[in-house]
Amino acid sequence: MNFAAIETSSEWCSVALWAGGEIAAIERRAGHRHGDLVLPMLERLLAQRGLSARALDAVAFGAGPGAFTGLRIACGVAQGLALARGIPVLGVSTLETVAEESGSERALVCLDARMHEVYYAALERAPGGWREVIEAQCVAPAEAPLPPGRDWLGCGNGFAQYGEALRARLGGALARVSAGAHPSAVGLARLAAPRLAAGEGADAALAAPRYLRDKVALTMQEREGR
Repeated sequence: MNFAAIETSSEWCSVALWAGGEIAAIERRAGHRHGDLVLPMLERLLAQRGLSARALDAVAFGAGPGAFTGLRIACGVAQGLALARGIPVLGVSTLETVAEESGSERALVCLDARMHEVYYAALERAPGGWREVIEAQCVAPAEAPLPPGRDWLGCGNGFAQYGEALRARLGGALARVSAGAHPSAVGLARLAAPRLAAGEGADAALAAPRYLRDKVALTMQEREGR
């Protein structure tokens, strides 16, 4: 099986190619250039393997939560590639992807959601992927639900942005923190491979980002604290 994995939910533009069980990837900080970078990065990976986009059997993408524009780019590119070839698409949670990249068995994933909130979930490794101990949600750092037990790895840029509040709230459960952990196409590909092999891919027309919230900016009154 050959498939592409596209992850553009953060400041990183990350693309991977799963070809015959091997992963090749390119990743770079993109600023606001994800739309310009993602297809040339994929074309470069395909060329390195002597393949074309016609060789793809599926496309996986980072479905969110994350940056609204980035999520739409990944979903749109995945749909474009898949619709033209009649192949399935699979959306993968960015929170699960961060957990996969963490190397831990128990991960408290906190991604900066802006507007003084984080995208948050408590995840435990399970056969074939990850299990939500606390479901994905958008929440103020000081109100993040407490996970059961201890020895959780705190990971994601939410800890860089709101570290003091999150440590005050979750400190008793945390073994350590990896604030630099971010969703990457490599982790996405590792999660997608068994799911695609099990037939979980869907029609490209049904692909959609998972935002967790609809609001994209604070009002002027909220920014001024009124």
